[in-house]
Amino acid sequence: QLQLVESGGGLVQPGGSLRLSCAVSGFAVANYAIGWFRQAPGKEHEGVSCISSSGRVTNYADSVKGRFIISRDNAKNTVYLQMSNLKPEDTAVYYCAAHWDPYGRSSILRGPIIPGGMNYWGKGTLVTVSS
Repeated sequence: QLQLVESGGGLVQPGGSLRLSCAVSGFAVANYAIGWFRQAPGKEHEGVSCISSSGRVTNYADSVKGRFIISRDNAKNTVYLQMSNLKPEDTAVYYCAAHWDPYGRSSILRGPIIPGGMNYWGKGTLVTVSS
């Protein structure tokens, strides 16, 4: 059983930056790949980025590539999402989620970052990009 808690959301102007954090607690945290997803009002969950259990493999949706950076600190059991050059269309509730993947073989690390198959989810943090 894992618990995930997101923080760092808020209101930011277009072009601004935010860093989201996902604090993970529970058993064998370092064996999980962690993904960030977002859900805008009236839309489905969208995969944003994910990182392997070791931190060596990362993957990004085309919509955020070059603007967002995912990282993890396994000593602190925390995953970060640094978001830069934010746009109004980035407005959404952002969730982190965990997928059991001790060997870094999950398809979400190399292909579409789909929400199905994630084992545990946080409750989300709201990011609003507006002037």
